[in-house]
Amino acid sequence: MPEADFSALTCPAPIEERDLIMLAHGSGGRLTGQLLERTILPALHNPILGALDDSALLSLASGERLAFTTDSYVVKPLFFPGGDIGELAVNGTVNDLSMSGARALGLSLAFILEEGFAVESLRRVLASVRRAADRAGVQVVTGDTKVVDRGKGDGLFVNTAGVGVVPPGVTLGSSRIRPGDAILLSGTIGDHGVAVMAQRRGLELGGSLRSDTQPLDGLVATLLDACPAVHALRDPTRGGLAAILAEIAARCRLGVEVMESAVPVNDDVRGACELLGLDPWFVANEGKLVAFVPADHAEAALAALRSHPYGRDAARIGTIGSARPGTVVVRTLVGGARILDLPFHEPLPRIC
Repeated sequence: MPEADFSALTCPAPIEERDLIMLAHGSGGRLTGQLLERTILPALHNPILGALDDSALLSLASGERLAFTTDSYVVKPLFFPGGDIGELAVNGTVNDLSMSGARALGLSLAFILEEGFAVESLRRVLASVRRAADRAGVQVVTGDTKVVDRGKGDGLFVNTAGVGVVPPGVTLGSSRIRPGDAILLSGTIGDHGVAVMAQRRGLELGGSLRSDTQPLDGLVATLLDACPAVHALRDPTRGGLAAILAEIAARCRLGVEVMESAVPVNDDVRGACELLGLDPWFVANEGKLVAFVPADHAEAALAALRSHPYGRDAARIGTIGSARPGTVVVRTLVGGARILDLPFHEPLPRIC
């Protein structure tokens, strides 16, 4: 009998160890985490970077604290319902600063343009950048422009950095999260990812599918004024709400328990996800925050969030515990429980 040839067969199970970068490494799932933990962080490790919060905190000799963040935007398509890459870049950078409680001082903006990109499209992006910066009360104070060969840049990529000042008395960070903390979510999930996906695929799903891209600095200020005791804030972008909860559970070695029925989802988003086989918990958001608050301050914090236009759908969705450290338990709609685990990659790559 001739020897069987298995060379054409492939295994559907993902292989964790890879020698080449895949699109999935940038999607916020388990492969993203593995790339950070096994390759990037060992090469660059230091205590500030190791905090892995949305912004790094830098202490000055004067006693002031600066928040510093950077991000890159490769969203496809560049223009989508509710926003575009320019607005997304400004809001995303302002929001990362806001998660440390900082007030933005200035942003940098770098464009990587592909040869042949329409100047009119660049003007449109710049107009969105200006409107978003004005709305957030921040200026673009430095930048850079590069052009790559036709076919090598997919139109436009944007890189940003932001610097902000953290007010005295404000101390936020995932290391401060404690058992007993309430978990608050500022609004509906999945809006951004589903809106971009529908535009990308040319789907006419009807309803009101729009990105939720918006600056969260005002919402954070309202929250901290009413509840200075907040322990930590995070914005659930790549990988969605699920990625934030799983990361906090694993990195802080805490148990997380959330109620599926408490997590708000727009009806149009839910319907689109059911149609396309997606889970809104894993879909990117660009205008929501997750707050970790001592239980005895939770009601005041929730009321503060709901008093702001960007937090009117805020909800208390769960609790931090000490049981099952490193695990996220979801109490389901039917009264059961399931363990939430990250996929190897987000089903919607290049969403921000």
